[in-house]
Amino acid sequence: MNTNIENKVVVITGASSGLGEAMARKLAAQGASVVLGARRVEKLNAIVADIQSTNGQAVALATDVTKAESVKALVDLAVSTFGRADVMINNAGIMPLSPLSALKVQEWNDTIDVNIKGVLNGIAAALPVFEQQDTGHFINISSVAGHKVSPASSVYAGTKFAVRAISEGLRMEVGRNIRTTIISPGLIESELKLGSSDAATSQFVNEVYKDAISATSIANAVAYVIEQPADVDVNEIVLRPTVQEF
Repeated sequence: MNTNIENKVVVITGASSGLGEAMARKLAAQGASVVLGARRVEKLNAIVADIQSTNGQAVALATDVTKAESVKALVDLAVSTFGRADVMINNAGIMPLSPLSALKVQEWNDTIDVNIKGVLNGIAAALPVFEQQDTGHFINISSVAGHKVSPASSVYAGTKFAVRAISEGLRMEVGRNIRTTIISPGLIESELKLGSSDAATSQFVNEVYKDAISATSIANAVAYVIEQPADVDVNEIVLRPTVQEF
């Protein structure tokens, strides 16, 4: 196989479906050892079993990204099982869209906890390992909503702008041997579209997601940035369906 992906140890949050699952399957097929975290253990175990059935390397752990100790346990599992952690993909996210006037304050808080604090917890868990190794790669999943705000997306967009800001700050701080990448997907087929409890917003989301493209498109982008030589740092990719206007 002889790629820069082969034999790397990749930790992925939000790995039980959608983008995370597609990344796990793609990278494992290219020879990476994948360490999968999410809250739905049954789904994680099924993905691990599928990967192992084709001689891939995979382990999983129930992970709540809103809890720092839970994400640290996931990274610790990578190190204890495979001896290192090479890539940390902070992918877990939620998208409960609604107008601010709907006052869904708990949803706002949940979105901040998962989308911002979850990324920070991933950085806190992996950065000491990367610094000790003097090598590593953070891949943080933002969104096109992290570039442009749309009605009903104010809080979600705010969290994704924050992911981009945190990632850029991280890039400038961590030095030459630790890489950072922001992936900003557009309409990609995943469970994100199911997150809105506001009826009118949910109907709109389901309509626009008819143009969504496969999660494999994001997995391919992730594979591309990982396989680059160690002195190449692809800092940001924005990826949309060709028909998406916003």
